[in-house]
Amino acid sequence: MPPSFNLPFVLSVAGAFLTSSVVAAIYVWPALRAMTRHDALRLLAAFHAFRFLGMNFMVAGFVSSELSPDFASEVGWGDLIAATLALMSMAALSWRWSIAIPMVWIFNVWGTLDLLNAYYMGVTKIQNPGLFGAGIYIPALYVPLLLVSHILVFMLLLRAGSAEESTVTQREERR
Repeated sequence: MPPSFNLPFVLSVAGAFLTSSVVAAIYVWPALRAMTRHDALRLLAAFHAFRFLGMNFMVAGFVSSELSPDFASEVGWGDLIAATLALMSMAALSWRWSIAIPMVWIFNVWGTLDLLNAYYMGVTKIQNPGLFGAGIYIPALYVPLLLVSHILVFMLLLRAGSAEESTVTQREERR
């Protein structure tokens, strides 16, 4: 193993991914499937509206002063953009704008790529996860939850509309 490999941190991240996936499969996915597509997507987007927390990587004291400012800036601003896109998606879904689903696609693709990029940068540029300081909970717990949530959004986007939406469409077609 390379000297920079931190087994406890890796196991923590892996455990968070596993637990997030199990909870999503047993509890979250069945509940989401019972909702209309717009409502389910809006609920998941709301979870991502808190991604502004990534901005804390740029706060000295929250993270070590030795943490790369380039890493901190890319992670922080990427998360703020994702949070903004999530809020815009929530608004579009709430008001049933015609751009709602395309907006969710943009938010979800951006958010997923941003998180994967942050993990890649963390693995390749940050040798010591201890540099995250108080922010270590973000990649160890919050990011796995967010990535599993992004998978659920993709599943909803790729599946046909719910039975309720089909019924509404059929009623409109009869008129």
